[in-house]
Amino acid sequence: MRIVFMGTPEFAVASLEALIESGNEVAAVVTSPDKPAGRGQKMQEPAVKQCAVRHGVPVLQPEKLKDPAFLEALHSLRAELFVVVAFRMLPEEVWKMPPSGTINLHASLLPQYRGAAPINWAVINGETRSGTTVFFINREIDKGNIISYREEAIHPDDSAGMLHDRLMLSGAAHLAESVSAIASGNYKTLPQDNALQNQPLKGAPKIFRETCKIDWNHDVVQLHNFVRGLSPYPAAWTTLVSPKGGRLTLKIYETAVQPDSASPAPGTIDSDSKTYLRVAANGGWLAIRSLRLEGKKRMETPDFLRGIHQLNMDEYRIFASSHIPT
Repeated sequence: MRIVFMGTPEFAVASLEALIESGNEVAAVVTSPDKPAGRGQKMQEPAVKQCAVRHGVPVLQPEKLKDPAFLEALHSLRAELFVVVAFRMLPEEVWKMPPSGTINLHASLLPQYRGAAPINWAVINGETRSGTTVFFINREIDKGNIISYREEAIHPDDSAGMLHDRLMLSGAAHLAESVSAIASGNYKTLPQDNALQNQPLKGAPKIFRETCKIDWNHDVVQLHNFVRGLSPYPAAWTTLVSPKGGRLTLKIYETAVQPDSASPAPGTIDSDSKTYLRVAANGGWLAIRSLRLEGKKRMETPDFLRGIHQLNMDEYRIFASSHIPT
């Protein structure tokens, strides 16, 4: 099938490669413009562009998707189907263009977790299953008719990064199968309202820095899920307060739950300054396994404690009045 693929980050690369390997004719790739990145602010090509170049696929990088020159170039490709994975919202002029429509691979079991960060929010909310959905794009974001699902279990100690990597691979195979079904005409669609089955909808809004701030007043299990749902990126964070009032930001990547109905006030630090560091929350302690002090690299807790041996951890406290969105 002659397709145009639209995507930008690493998550979309496996899908592009799966479509190429399954014999589809990828007429072009549409991706975001190159952007400066890193300390040196060198221009960085999107991961999808790098993949397309390796396979000799033409690349379009429009600043604006309604640019007449871009629309003309897109139309001239005469694609039968557009395929979208982790890309921008498309204007109607684009998604209505191909005769077989435009499909999207979304990293959740729609209609649950519509939005920009479905993987993160599924883990944050303590879900035990996730998956991918392939659906036709329409005027409403993430609300088009569903072509197919593929489920993926979420394990108790999965981080968002672990789930991301599994969905990236399983989603690529799922997408290739869906494109083959569309090419053969052997598929049916399901309206998302019919897939809801009277369950309350959970969204997946974009995550900002303030979203990642830990509120130690929450339940300890909820905090464990919060940390793993933001690990490794953008990472949950908290503020370490010194006896003199100075503050240091800690990013936390791995934790473990230690239930304790008699734990002290939320935000209380307990550490032997050598091997363990834990913080009191509602219903127990959250043991911190790996973390990063601002300006430093990520490290395991014993390494972190050795690195700050000059600090008396008993004198420090965690700033606990934060907020976790619901």
